[in-house]
Amino acid sequence: MLSITRKLEFDAGHRIPDHRSQCRNLHGHRYVLEITLEGELVDVEGAPDRGMVMDFADVKSLANTHLVDLWDHAFLVFEGDTQVRDFLATMPGHKTVVLDRIPTVENLALAAFGILSKVYDQHYGVDLRLKRVRLYETPNCWADAERA
Repeated sequence: MLSITRKLEFDAGHRIPDHRSQCRNLHGHRYVLEITLEGELVDVEGAPDRGMVMDFADVKSLANTHLVDLWDHAFLVFEGDTQVRDFLATMPGHKTVVLDRIPTVENLALAAFGILSKVYDQHYGVDLRLKRVRLYETPNCWADAERA
């Protein structure tokens, strides 16, 4: 079994409503997303991904379609944060993603893992599955969501 990792970046805003410091304010981050997949090498003669677990271009394309393009330059807001949800609703066409959890880096990593595991697991490659999502909120702070 081999593993590969693709790194993608996006910008998004959020707030942690009950935080006792500055994170309770509206702010944003340059998030870095690492997607680690594991599987066996494709060994089909003539296949464009022969000798690969999965083509990195395909990893990127699928992640962009199902997650990154949706979250990039959006405000990620907890559905229970009605004050901010109401405020964002006053801006026509604002890119807002409403989440069922507070948008901490831990919860965002879990949400990303749930979304991306449905995309990658067993649909591509040979015995391919999502192994880990690592989401950096800052260069020094990140959360990992991993398959048990």
